[in-house]
Amino acid sequence: MTANQNRIISNTIDFVKKTLENAEGGHDWFHIWRVYKNAQHIAKTESVNNFEVELAALLHDIADAKFHNGDENLGAQKTEEFLAQQDLDSESLTHVVNIVRHVSYKGGHNNLKFNSSELQVVQDADRLDAIGAIGIARAFNYGGFKNRKIYDPEVSPTTYETTEAYRRSDAPTINHFYEKLLLLKDQMHTTSARKIAEERHEFMKNFLAQFYAEWDGKR
Repeated sequence: MTANQNRIISNTIDFVKKTLENAEGGHDWFHIWRVYKNAQHIAKTESVNNFEVELAALLHDIADAKFHNGDENLGAQKTEEFLAQQDLDSESLTHVVNIVRHVSYKGGHNNLKFNSSELQVVQDADRLDAIGAIGIARAFNYGGFKNRKIYDPEVSPTTYETTEAYRRSDAPTINHFYEKLLLLKDQMHTTSARKIAEERHEFMKNFLAQFYAEWDGKR
């Protein structure tokens, strides 16, 4: 990267840390940092603009809709406002804003009007942080944040017909494994992310087997 690009990355890190200093534990600076490192790792084996990947990874959750009354545009808006203050060319600015606008899972209803190799890397990096041991920890942290039940055998997992329905759900945290987390392995775009996802997916399956055994008093 150039000296100017390194300066922009440094400024972005400072901006994101400050913005998310009071964020919920599963969507805080440490989440951003893990996604950033995941994205760097994945990008090594992909033909992408590393600078744009890193910027988008750092800014991808700058205003997550579920913490902002479902506003799906705020993250892209904040990204654009911040990057406009940096010495960044207009093409890269537009590309990063588009990645931030389209990266979210949205209950499986992210009907992409935009796509790029850089978006795919950032999506994979973000989704890897939603599965495995970290993914389990984040799921229950968010469930506690929303005061949701851990598990209710009478509440079955469901398929949400819209992003809004997905956002409004107050289902037990265990349901989230079936409604999202266990689906992510097969939605990875890149080879390196798919390899990592396989192991993390198996870890979640083993966790669920242990969970149900303990719930039923069998272990």
